Amino acid sequence: MFVLLMLFLFKYIDDLIGKGFEWYVILELLAYQSAVQISMAMPLSMLLSSIMTFGNLGESYELVAIKAAGISLRKAMTPLFALVGLFSAAAFLFSDYILPVVNLKMGALLYDVRIKQADFLIKPGVFNNAIPGYSIRANGKSNDGKMLYDLMIYDHKGSNTANAVLLAKEGYIYNSPDNNTMILKLRDGVRYEDTRARNAKVYNPRQQFTRFYFDETEQKFDMSAFQMKRTDESLFKSHHAMLNLRQLRYYTDSNAVQMDSLRNTVFPEIQSHYFYFSSYYNNAQHSEEVRPVTYTRSFIETMPDESKNMAISNAQSQVRYITDILDVKANEDGFYRDKDIRYNIEYQRKFTLAVSCLLLFCIGAPLGAIIRKGGLGLPVVVAIIFFLIYHIITTVSEKSAKEGSIDAFWGMWMAIFILSPLAIFLAYKATTDSALFDVEQYRLKAEKFWTWVKTRFGGRRKNAVQALNS
Repeated sequence: MFVLLMLFLFKYIDDLIGKGFEWYVILELLAYQSAVQISMAMPLSMLLSSIMTFGNLGESYELVAIKAAGISLRKAMTPLFALVGLFSAAAFLFSDYILPVVNLKMGALLYDVRIKQADFLIKPGVFNNAIPGYSIRANGKSNDGKMLYDLMIYDHKGSNTANAVLLAKEGYIYNSPDNNTMILKLRDGVRYEDTRARNAKVYNPRQQFTRFYFDETEQKFDMSAFQMKRTDESLFKSHHAMLNLRQLRYYTDSNAVQMDSLRNTVFPEIQSHYFYFSSYYNNAQHSEEVRPVTYTRSFIETMPDESKNMAISNAQSQVRYITDILDVKANEDGFYRDKDIRYNIEYQRKFTLAVSCLLLFCIGAPLGAIIRKGGLGLPVVVAIIFFLIYHIITTVSEKSAKEGSIDAFWGMWMAIFILSPLAIFLAYKATTDSALFDVEQYRLKAEKFWTWVKTRFGGRRKNAVQALNS
């Protein structure tokens, strides 16, 4: 879980740093992400723990003692298999009832975190344009950042140009009680203002520019854009990752109805633009009068010259109109079809999480009994290798399902179907005390094979040499 959380932080580090979040906001986001990552952490932990457990039993010869007592490996695994079954059932309930709620809350919080602006920060000698309508520069500031020296503030809220410029020797920054307003208390300064911008229609040559000298004044800035605002969670409720099984069935049916309604409107909209479907050609009373005509030349050459251009123009207009309708309908149909695929994928995901825990346990337990190594050394390496195989197959097949290349069912269950024979093979090897990962055994077999090769081909060579000598 720690590794997965670090991957999450590395991915969204740019959206979290420099925005002044409270500690509980970060903690809440990590808590939601921890719950989301259970779908990946639980199968991996099930694989690793099973390899370590049976590896320790094999390394300390406890499996030998169990088998010597007349208990087979399959019978010894039965209690653990029942325990893993309880974990799998809990994983299914978690993915159906808790995970959609967690996805909803995390999605809303992450959206608010990403759209929040960075904190207002003034660097000495650099203009800051973070506050809309203002450009602020200070030549220096105190260590705590509250006091600013030699301030210059350009006010261009009314237009693109600065209509007012304010200079002050120093200023003190503090926030209002609700933190929606930043107050800058300025001392010993002057404000230059162009009054023509406020009353451009009235020309007064004696009052075009105004200077205000002050010993102390306050400048207020709206900081509501820098505050984190929570978005209504109901806006995200229809997302496929935030629905349980009952809601997924409901949204899938609703989406199917909308898709069928859309497809049923295509033919009526383009029917009137195909003259083949006109009432004249389909009317029974004209069936004897209208007969197919065979042309020796192209159809357009049989028309009068004064009607050719109009006929071609009308045909092109009809084709363009039909093409535009079909393009619009195809885009809408693709949108609904993509939603249907997402709903089906999420529906299957509710079951694959539980089954994957059982599958990886069935791989890890016999694998640990075969390698006979406990601890965090070899079991971790083997667990990562097999989990990467499972994860890569799952990712590739799920992506293919999202693209519509394969059915959603096969896309989500592909890894389980592929790795199930491997689990059966490893269980068979473990029950027959096979030394599948014994390097010494493979070395002896290699030496035996090399001896056989030398004996077979070396004897033939010796006989051939003797025949030549004779």
